[in-house]
Amino acid sequence: MTIQELHSGLDTIWVVLTAAMILLMEGGFALLEAGFVRHKNNVNIIMKIFADITIGTLCYYVIGFGLMYGKDIGSFIGTNGFMMSGDLSHLQFSISLDTYWLFQAAFVIAVISIVSGAVAERINFRAYILYAILMTALIYPIAGHWVWGGGWLGQLGFMDFAGSAVIHALGGFAALAAAIFIGPRKGKFLPEGLSKIALPSNLPLASVGAFLLWFGWFGFNAGSTLSATDVRIGHIAVVTMLSAASGGAATMLYTLFRYKRSDAPSVINGSLAGLVGITAGCAFVSDGYAILIGAIAGLLMLFVTDWLEAKGIDDPVGAFPVHAVSGVWGSIAVGLFATDGGLFHNGGWHLIGVQLLGLLVLCAWGFVLTWLGLKLIQLIVPVRSTEDEEEIGLDVSYHGMVAAYQEHEFIHHDDPYNDADEEQ
Repeated sequence: MTIQELHSGLDTIWVVLTAAMILLMEGGFALLEAGFVRHKNNVNIIMKIFADITIGTLCYYVIGFGLMYGKDIGSFIGTNGFMMSGDLSHLQFSISLDTYWLFQAAFVIAVISIVSGAVAERINFRAYILYAILMTALIYPIAGHWVWGGGWLGQLGFMDFAGSAVIHALGGFAALAAAIFIGPRKGKFLPEGLSKIALPSNLPLASVGAFLLWFGWFGFNAGSTLSATDVRIGHIAVVTMLSAASGGAATMLYTLFRYKRSDAPSVINGSLAGLVGITAGCAFVSDGYAILIGAIAGLLMLFVTDWLEAKGIDDPVGAFPVHAVSGVWGSIAVGLFATDGGLFHNGGWHLIGVQLLGLLVLCAWGFVLTWLGLKLIQLIVPVRSTEDEEEIGLDVSYHGMVAAYQEHEFIHHDDPYNDADEEQ
């Protein structure tokens, strides 16, 4: 075995393992979102995550990967590589094409799962499947091409190592568009402008989900080196840990001293905000700046969560504050703190300008294409569940489950859907 073959083998093992870690994050999304919503919608959350994994994987294989990494026209969109066929020799890696596709497929699944939480408890399941197809086959892959597939933003010098902008800001603004389009949950906001608090159904479950996401994030960030021998891996892992800890600590202390209690959902989302914030610059910033990035991300998440409530926008799991706002901040932070080109490292204003331009384009793309996509889906199937479906819960309405946690042993095999209705 040659040194090159050994190097390639190690890189392949590294990327496959980190891809598996990223895929495990879907378990984190499922538990986090199920813990934040009411019991009657727990199964629906799980089924949406399964739709992300199953439908999203197939759409990305058939269409999305080619649009993202195929040979492009005008630096805008890929034109080959569908089902990983055709000439993809322009992709030069030490790993195989199959390995690289697996890693990228794990990323695309994460994008659609961001939107899942923002529309929890009131989206028609059929409409969600159609939107998942749109996001994984078109919206994300085209935007990803602009930055990572040799497109025009990457050529300008836009820096996003593991996806604060391409994945989280884009996905977060798509989530905002979907939440506005579909409207708030029934009874969430009162006519006089006040809002009701929907208590999480299972905070221990949500916290385990957050820990799984935290674990998977090491694969998300460090795995983006695509090389087991990249000396940056240790530093990337350290700044990922520091930023997550800082985001959680900032929200813990802020809520403790302002409200005289430390709010558990805020701390959970604060840690996730820190993870999102460092994702763009994990290979470019120092330890100290990582702590600062995480703390600011956590606090911004709190302020924007309150802003959404004031504007009457219902986001049950905080998808927009956690992913969009922290993703935007993390991408700007690269322009400020990057050791190569950052404003605070004598890099001037060029990188800041490129980062802002990229963010504007990516966020607008996610928001507008989601809005238009849902308008189109509305012509095919209702996007929102009916009032009756929402009232009895989407678990019964779309999946024939009385509850996520069953107390009886057996039901009639003939027609479990009618049995579920009779239980109600």
